[in-house]
Order: sequence, then structure tokens, then C-alpha cells
Amino acid sequence: TTSATTTTEKEDATTVGASSDARASAASASASASMGRKASFGYTEVEYTEKEKLVRGVFERVAPSYDVMNDLMSAGVHRLWKDYFVSKVGAFAGMTHLDVAGGTGDIAFRVLRALQKAEKNAELDGQVLDGKTRGRVIVSDINPAMLHEGIKRATQRGLSQSQLEWLEGNAEKLPIEDNSIDVYTIAFGLRNVTNTSAALADAHRCLKPGGKYMILEFSHVESEPLKSVYDFYSFNVIPKLGEIVARDRDSYQYLVESIRKFPTQEKLKTMMRDVGFKHVTHENLTGGMVAIHTGYKE
Repeated sequence: TTSATTTTEKEDATTVGASSDARASAASASASASMGRKASFGYTEVEYTEKEKLVRGVFERVAPSYDVMNDLMSAGVHRLWKDYFVSKVGAFAGMTHLDVAGGTGDIAFRVLRALQKAEKNAELDGQVLDGKTRGRVIVSDINPAMLHEGIKRATQRGLSQSQLEWLEGNAEKLPIEDNSIDVYTIAFGLRNVTNTSAALADAHRCLKPGGKYMILEFSHVESEPLKSVYDFYSFNVIPKLGEIVARDRDSYQYLVESIRKFPTQEKLKTMMRDVGFKHVTHENLTGGMVAIHTGYKE
């Protein structure tokens, strides 16, 4: 299998943070601390160290049918959610954007278009941009299968690869330099991370002072009758669609359950503040089926 990590990213991965020995020591300490701990894999409690492997397996299985299933599950509304989410990014010339858990490129491709539009406007205003000063969009995912789907889609669409980079990495400890990212997005991926607080803290580490962190995630519907309709659809229709279209009921059963186990809108805001984010807000979409959380690093 061809690695999805670019040469530059490999160099970053070897230089960022502490020395190899220190990282190994930290990893060992983390593994020791995880002994006996449990994590939620949907409604099932599993060993803390097993969740990453189980989630990886889910996305390896669903990768080929991921986009088709998203359209079917949301009746295409996920495209509107993503369009609106990216409209809030505020792309600007020369920015460095990181999209995490973004393997198929859905968010990254939208951001790239917005970035290129911003840079075209900047050039019309007299700003001079070259290969070193143009912005870039980094797509990160823990799962190589999802990254390869994204690379394939980018090629099929004829997207310029000069401003698009692909990086395999765990959201809890990304091989990204400290204080190097202008905007960090994660869409429909945070609930699959084993340690949500660790991923939030690492996002804060990656961002430049003044940088923006944005989460798009399935959330919690409270109002009736929408809540009852949503629950019925989630538990009775979505797994069945997974069985028929992707021939994988269990993976989509997990995805539904993982939404219900994810922190509420207010709880997630508190968790963001706890790791240092300021000016934290959230906006519900479609009655709270999905929420956008935003925070800034000072």
C-alpha cells in the first residue's frame, strides 16, 4: 500500500515535539495509564486500548460506500450542513488549514475552493503570492483506507495537489508542529476518538495564537416530536440501509450508537473551555441533529 503521508509531513513528524525517546516514554506511560480503563464503542464498553482498533475497522469497511451512505442516511442534507460549516471557516490568502478525520476530502475540497477564491481576490487587489506564500489544506485521518478514497476523489475531480496534503495521524497526538495551524476543522469525526479531551487539547496545541477550532458533529435533539422521529429513523432505518447498501449493518449500528454517547452541546463547550479554548460557542442545525462548535486559541 502506498503511504498517504507526503515527504514534508514525514519530516514534520520526525521533528515535532519531544525526542523519539521522550515520545516513546510518554506513549508507554499513556498505555500503562490506560490499563483497565473502559471506553464506549457505541453502547458497548470495551477496553480503552481496543477502541481505536475497532473504529479503524469500521471505517475500513465503510470507506468504499461512505459517500453513498451519507447521502442516503441524511437524504443529501449532509451536503448542506458541510457547505454551511465551511462558509463559517473564513478562508484567507496564505492560510494553513487542517481538516482532521477528513479522509474522503468532503470538507477539505470545499475549503480548498474557498482558499483559492480568497487568493485570487487577493491577487486582484495587488497581493503577490507564490509557492511559498500560498495557503495549504492538510487532510488528516487515522485510517489509510479513508485517505486513499480522498486521494482518489481528488484525482478524479482534477483538483490541484500543490495546495493539498494528506497526513495519516491520530487526532489525540497529531504529527503537526505546535502553533502552526490557522484553522482546524473536524467534521463527524470527534465522536469516534477514544479520548475526546485529548483530541481537544491537541487541537489547541496545533493552532496558532488567534487560531480557530471548528467542530461539526451529530448532536442531541431535545424537542418533541422531532426527537422521537429522529430516534426511530436512527435505530430502525439507518442500520437497515447499511445492511442493504453497504452489506454492513453492524458498522452503521455503531455509528448511530456513537452519536447518542457523544457529549451534549453544553458539555462539549465545557470540555473545550477546560483545555484552554476561549470565546466558545455552538450553533444547532436541523433542530440539534447536528451542531457546530467554535473556539479560539488566545
